[in-house]
Amino acid sequence: MTTNTSGDEVTPTPDLERKAERLLRSTAARSYDPDLDIDWEAPLVEGAPFIKPERSSLYGTELWERMTEQERVTLTRHEGASVMSVGIWFEEILIRMLAKIAYEGDPTSQRVKYAFAEIAEECRHSVMFARTIERMGVPAYGVSRHVHRLGRILPFLARGEVIWAATLLGEEIPDRLQREMVEDDRIQPLMRMVNRIHIMEEARHIGFAREELAREAARTPRWLRPIRKAIIAHIAFIVSRSLINPEVYRSIGLDPKQTRKIALANPHHQRTLHWAAEKVVAALDDADLIGRPGRSWWKASFLVR
Repeated sequence: MTTNTSGDEVTPTPDLERKAERLLRSTAARSYDPDLDIDWEAPLVEGAPFIKPERSSLYGTELWERMTEQERVTLTRHEGASVMSVGIWFEEILIRMLAKIAYEGDPTSQRVKYAFAEIAEECRHSVMFARTIERMGVPAYGVSRHVHRLGRILPFLARGEVIWAATLLGEEIPDRLQREMVEDDRIQPLMRMVNRIHIMEEARHIGFAREELAREAARTPRWLRPIRKAIIAHIAFIVSRSLINPEVYRSIGLDPKQTRKIALANPHHQRTLHWAAEKVVAALDDADLIGRPGRSWWKASFLVR
């Protein structure tokens, strides 16, 4: 017998166990060791961007037009590091949530064994991201202090579908950006390899989270659903605002506070966020987790129009 994220006991169904077993087989067959599978000593390619320039938060603005090519590359280096460092923060939260499932569950069940396997993969991903940021020679920007404090309590306070919605928001938005970069020959080879490893293994994690989300959403009482919708909407807003730490703009001599305002008002950046979130928004909408209350948070996040 296992428990869900609300602390209620849940008997693993045969279907749930079969899906977890399939994910375990996939993990065994298609896993990577970044320490061995990435050439960390390879030189960075001079002049190559670290993210797609078209996905930079300032692309399309007058500031972007005035920047030199070197300044644009520098900005993509720092924005790429920002997204990766926020990814580490996301994964640390997910690891704690998965550990809670394992702690409360039957260690011989396929579901708990898969939770252990995913924890191991997320740990490797975090080390891989940290080594990449170090290789880039830039700060691990992370999230703001306020958001960092919220991240401490989220695994304890979030219940049911909220934790899985938060997981998907943190995983699927960067995942879509990474998938696009893998196919772009302009991008730094190191970034493309890191993204390739991450998206292949993250596909399993996203599949697991979607299954858990659907199961939890189906058992939520009607009276509780509006509360959880509002919480999920607020999390979506935090995720969208956290991906690019405004301190990245100092790298090209710009004021973080003023430049952040320009980035958030940039229609191209808004469209990028909306595009990156299309799949996760569709999944949450299918589970009836988007709408009032909280619609204003979704619109302010630019993930929903």
